[in-house]
Amino acid sequence: MPTDQNIRPASGSEHQPLVPPPRHKGVKAIVWILVLLVFAGGFYLVLRKRDASAAAAKSPRGGGGPVNLVTATAKKGDIGVYLDSIGTVTPVYTASITSQVNGIVTAVHYTEGQLVRKGDSLIDIDARPYQASLLQAQGTLERDTHLLAQTKMDLQRYHEAWDRNAIPKQTLDDQEKLVLQQQGTLKFDEGVVQFDQVQVDYCHIVSPISGRVGLRLVDPGNVVQSSGNLTLAVVTQIQPITVIFTVPEDNLGQVQQRLRKNAKLTVDAFDRSALKQVATGMLLTLDNQIDTTTGTVKARASFDNKDSALFPNEFVNVRLLVDTHHGATLIPSSTIQHNGQTAFVYVLQDNVAHMRVIQPGVTDAGTTEVTGISPGDVLANSSFDKLQDNAKVVVSSKPTPGNNAGSAAP
Repeated sequence: MPTDQNIRPASGSEHQPLVPPPRHKGVKAIVWILVLLVFAGGFYLVLRKRDASAAAAKSPRGGGGPVNLVTATAKKGDIGVYLDSIGTVTPVYTASITSQVNGIVTAVHYTEGQLVRKGDSLIDIDARPYQASLLQAQGTLERDTHLLAQTKMDLQRYHEAWDRNAIPKQTLDDQEKLVLQQQGTLKFDEGVVQFDQVQVDYCHIVSPISGRVGLRLVDPGNVVQSSGNLTLAVVTQIQPITVIFTVPEDNLGQVQQRLRKNAKLTVDAFDRSALKQVATGMLLTLDNQIDTTTGTVKARASFDNKDSALFPNEFVNVRLLVDTHHGATLIPSSTIQHNGQTAFVYVLQDNVAHMRVIQPGVTDAGTTEVTGISPGDVLANSSFDKLQDNAKVVVSSKPTPGNNAGSAAP
């Protein structure tokens, strides 16, 4: 066996240099380290810039100088407490006229849409058959009237004969009862005459109320009957006119309290868009029970309607003035901002906006009653998206469009 001492390297192997280990792994590591350092530096710069922007936004100067805005001033005045509802224009009287007799229509005296007064002629029906019957009844009445007079004359003679004992008492008594019978017959005749006279009057139809006549429903020559359901004319009163609307049962006590004091509650009627006021009237009364299906009670208001602005069965929006608050602090509703359930405004003092928490009350036509500020305080009325507490402001003479957005929590 050869030993280690006998082993020799191959010829020339003593002079070969050692090969160094590969260096590409170290270069890659260095490149990755440099890349990470670049990303870390960029991320740091982004954070610094964002923090600087946030700090500028929270600064009193708003990051870009004072905030340009328009103002409004709190005032002291009166404001009404209103209940809003929907209502229907309802005439006080509507007369649907039908025939009370049988006959032929001989004349129609009204024109469509005509304004008529109570007692004006509307329609005539042929009255000749009823006039003939009336004449017969008058003749019978006249005959029985004379018969009664004759029996009374006979009764007077019987009394004189009885005083002389010329006739028996039975004859006198019979004559007295005969007079009573004739009196009863006379009353019957008078009733027949009155009935026939009413029938004749029914042939001449007049307006029972003052109002406007609707479209013509019959023409001359039409046959009408008392037992039919044919409507001959419809007359609707339009002056005055009423509006029926509903009041929530939660506000019923408030309204009743004012009515018990004999207060005259004003009711305003607006058109369907609730923008144009149509008429102003007064509350007449409330219904006698609450509708359990809606939780409301009906109310009726009266309007003079001299210009005929309210039309029967028209839909209107109703505002009932329940009460008036006097000496209240009033501000435009647009100046009020909200943070959850909290309402606040920006009060301007020495060109600096100060946030002030308020308690809103009644609102009417863009004006709100508030507590928490005083009359005369100047309030911010625009640029709410830029305003912060203690921010410096510059008052502008004109509002800036698009700067009336509601603010979030400051």
